[in-house]
Amino acid sequence: MMPPFGLLHRRAWASLFGQLLRPSGLVCIGEVHFHSQVSEAVLISQLKPHQEKSNFVIKTPKGTRDLSPQQMVVREKILDMVIDCFKRHGAKRLDTPAFELKDFDIAGQFDPMIPDAECLKIMCEVLSGLQLGDFLIKVNDRRILDGILAVCAVPQSKFHAICSSIDKLDKIPWKDVRHEMVAKKGLAPEVADRIGDYVQRHGGVSLVEEMFQDSRLSQNKQALEGLGDLRLLFEYLTLFGIAEKISFDLSLARGLDYYTGVIYEAVLLQTPAQAEECLSVGSVAAGGRYDGLVGVFDPKGHTVPCVGLSIGVERIFAILEERMKTAGLKIRTTETQVFVATPQKNFLHERLKLISELWDAGIKAELLYKNNPKLLTQLHYCEHMGIPLVVIIGEQELKEGVIKLRSVASREEVAIKRENLVAEIQKKLSES
Repeated sequence: MMPPFGLLHRRAWASLFGQLLRPSGLVCIGEVHFHSQVSEAVLISQLKPHQEKSNFVIKTPKGTRDLSPQQMVVREKILDMVIDCFKRHGAKRLDTPAFELKDFDIAGQFDPMIPDAECLKIMCEVLSGLQLGDFLIKVNDRRILDGILAVCAVPQSKFHAICSSIDKLDKIPWKDVRHEMVAKKGLAPEVADRIGDYVQRHGGVSLVEEMFQDSRLSQNKQALEGLGDLRLLFEYLTLFGIAEKISFDLSLARGLDYYTGVIYEAVLLQTPAQAEECLSVGSVAAGGRYDGLVGVFDPKGHTVPCVGLSIGVERIFAILEERMKTAGLKIRTTETQVFVATPQKNFLHERLKLISELWDAGIKAELLYKNNPKLLTQLHYCEHMGIPLVVIIGEQELKEGVIKLRSVASREEVAIKRENLVAEIQKKLSES
């Protein structure tokens, strides 16, 4: 299971809310965050009267991973995709310290399950956009889980420990989880068996309705509240067209105490080949509702409802990197569109004039930093770097007032009048 998503970061910005009236919906991107604009007026009205100084200090995390140019290309594509999705949903930048998980959070008093449904929609859009393959988002509610433990006669003092065991069901079979509950955590065997009747079940909205009819669970107020919210959530998810991607999974625990309601976790579904290779990547995104966390850090304890999600960018990066390596795919490390080459000596000045013209036109271009490079070396460089076009200038071209435009992939060349070169390059680039 994915590690606790941005706990320290969430605490940090929760403290900021109490001090600086910053709105919610932070999205952590490198050292830039986003928040949902719709939350801003609501949150300011809720927190403005309660500004106070705090001794809570926010520190920028230390330690980074060195990335090669190829790795940076993959990572930036992931981040661009995530950022575009967040902005599409009304996110706004905030400049605050950042952690490696990329968050989208909505805070403020809103009608039930509307922000929660949007968070799940965002999660679906990001995972679909990254083309990671088929995925499933497991959904549960901490109130339902607590209700299950209560009606199964688990002592309150053991709730946290038993939740921790239940959370392992995505990795180990029920018999091992049951053994841990009984042998290591002192739970009565009959109580563990009652828990097993619930936590091994998963399905869609029909399972929500079944749980409403459960003779034991329907007597628990907390569980009924959670089930009512899930029923409403599935109604909105159906309208968003993503209900088939969501599974009501009674084993999902997200073992963090600050969750207060809906919780969710996205997993990639293995292909037969991946299953054969025992390739398991765990969750790639997660989140939930944590209505009490802001109040913990507000000196006056004012409550601000919050819901959010985290995208596991580093885990997704590792998955895509491994897939590209396995498939033998080559990654371009530059965005160069055109290479300026010459087949002859003493043409550096002409190459410099030509490349300056391309740069001024907004075309991404480069050349070799040599006075007299060999043409074959220049062409090999273009093939190695994946540069699509080469412009070639030599004595004959200069004499005729033309430039040769070469396609690296097909090796076809055409002569173009010097004054038409920029327009022709732009046309070819737009067609590719």
